Amino acid sequence: MRLITFLKEYLKHPKYTGAIAPSSNRLSKKMVNAVNLEKAECIVELGPGTGPFTREIIRRKKAKTLLILIEINEIFFEKLQKEYNEDSSVVVIHGSAENIKEYMAGLNIKKVDYILSGLPFTSLPRDVSSRILNSVKESLQENGEFITFQYSLIKRDFIQHFFPEISLTKVWFNLPPAYVFRCTK
Repeated sequence: MRLITFLKEYLKHPKYTGAIAPSSNRLSKKMVNAVNLEKAECIVELGPGTGPFTREIIRRKKAKTLLILIEINEIFFEKLQKEYNEDSSVVVIHGSAENIKEYMAGLNIKKVDYILSGLPFTSLPRDVSSRILNSVKESLQENGEFITFQYSLIKRDFIQHFFPEISLTKVWFNLPPAYVFRCTK
């Protein structure tokens, strides 16, 4: 069912959906393995889509860790909201990742420990990507990390402009194969 929903949304909004299939379990595990779930108090996920990273985070996070999901696609937002409306440690926001600081202010959160992203920076307009990456950088704790994945290394230099320290991991078992970017402030 998630695959069908994802495909429909990809066909309607390919530029913002960015892939033809949801992320694999292996990619989800690689992304979440980069998070210190023992110490994380607040995690933000940008563009959770159908929620493969979300489910992995929720399965492993501490009960008191706040997880904020920011989803621009209305269909994905509604599904996530319905799925997590009973979990007080999860906040689902319908909006743009560009406005992360506004959402944090509304929740009275100063800084976050980790921001995970499934956003397709390769297909987003450069100015939108810049605003998102600036907001991400400003929203993170001093030792916070931004963890994202991309299907190519085309945007590596662009992302490195905001996060000079990046470590990469290739995940072959994903459709298509992906690179996990672990970015430190």
